[in-house]
Amino acid sequence: MSKYLVTGGAGYVGSVVAAHLLEAGHEVTVLDDLSTGFRAGVPEGAAFIEGRIQDAAEHLDGSYEAVLHFAASSQVGESVADPAKYWENNVGGTLALLNAMRAAGLRKLVFSSTAATYGEPAEGLLTEASVTAPTNPYGATKLAVDHMIAGECAAHGLAAVSLRYFNVAGAYGAFGERHAPETHLIPLVLQVALGERESISVFGEDYPTPDGTCVRDYIHVADLAEAHLAALEHATAGEHLICNLGNGSGFSVREVVETVRKVTGREIPEVVAPRRAGDPAVLVASARTAHERLGWTPSRPDLTGIIADAWNFARTRTS
Repeated sequence: MSKYLVTGGAGYVGSVVAAHLLEAGHEVTVLDDLSTGFRAGVPEGAAFIEGRIQDAAEHLDGSYEAVLHFAASSQVGESVADPAKYWENNVGGTLALLNAMRAAGLRKLVFSSTAATYGEPAEGLLTEASVTAPTNPYGATKLAVDHMIAGECAAHGLAAVSLRYFNVAGAYGAFGERHAPETHLIPLVLQVALGERESISVFGEDYPTPDGTCVRDYIHVADLAEAHLAALEHATAGEHLICNLGNGSGFSVREVVETVRKVTGREIPEVVAPRRAGDPAVLVASARTAHERLGWTPSRPDLTGIIADAWNFARTRTS
């Protein structure tokens, strides 16, 4: 049994990862300031510290095996309106965390990064060698953190893995997606099914895709959690490994909407809206490196199953 610190462990992905660590028999401490996370999201059995990662030095000691780092501001639109918040939280917070880890002799880190580091790529299938050109402060801060981690590995022997992914969906038991405001497609469509929203907007239906709508990669949150545990096992001293995560094939906006109709049995009115600036037609991640280096392959790639789990959670949350 090992002891792990999960920063941002009261949020969507962090809570599911914390639950997986507990199920594997490990000791878990969640550090979260609850600015976007929920106290109810901290799994039973995990210790909880309400606090900021900027203050991680107050809580870290040599008893921890590793840190899994999810604490970040993550809204693209907000990052454009308030970039200073993102540089302070995402970059400044991670710098404080790395300093605290070094002082405590803690030399293993798994960082929850994002495919937003790639910006608006020309190619549809993204590999780790794809050009990184983020188009907003959120993606820029995550890329800056990746550079920071790489330097820490080279200079001080940190063992680190950064996991980059697009759209996380689904739920894991009592742990699911709830954001305020909500910006992700699947929970937005489920809000329509629940009668909380009148319709779903489809931004553009003239893309060069089979049905004219954008295609995106979706990954089940439980598969994502398993990738983080695999990253812990395979992190190597002095190396910063970057892995893209995804299903390797995408689903269109219309496929998502139609699958929600089938899963819920509800009417889902659509409103076709103009394309959004900067929306590529296809964004799909190649997970080949994750398969080769981490031994990870998603075991829940089916869109129907992903949405069914998300629907079960959404109904429970609102009941």
